[in-house]
Amino acid sequence: QVQLVESGGGLVQAGGSLRLSCAASGRTFSAYGLGWFRQAPGKARESVATIDRSGTNPYYTDSVKGRFTISKDNGKNTMYLQMNSLKPEDTAVYYCAAEGATGVFQYWGQGTQVTVSS
Repeated sequence: QVQLVESGGGLVQAGGSLRLSCAASGRTFSAYGLGWFRQAPGKARESVATIDRSGTNPYYTDSVKGRFTISKDNGKNTMYLQMNSLKPEDTAVYYCAAEGATGVFQYWGQGTQVTVSS
C-alpha cells in the first residue's frame, strides 16, 4: 500500500512559479513510475508529467513542455513538479499518482489546488 500527500499549491499571478511536492509512504519511490495529473472544473483529468522508475525518461503533455519539470528524490521519497511561467489555463487541482504492479496508476493523493490569476 502507498500513501501519497501533495503540498505546495496556491494562488499565483500569471508568469509566476510554484513547486508542488508529493511525499510517499509505504513503499520506496524507486520501485515504480510516478506522475502528476490535473483536473480543471468541468474538464476531464489529464496527465501533466510522468516519470519512470529510473527517473531518466520524463514525459510532458504538450501544453506544459518547457515550463514544467518533474523530478524525484528517492532518498526523501518525494516527487516534485516545478511549474514556471504559469498561465491561467494551468488552474486546476493537481494530483500525484504512483503505478501499481500492473503499470497502471493505482495510488493517488488527495490533490492540491493551483490557481493562476491573469
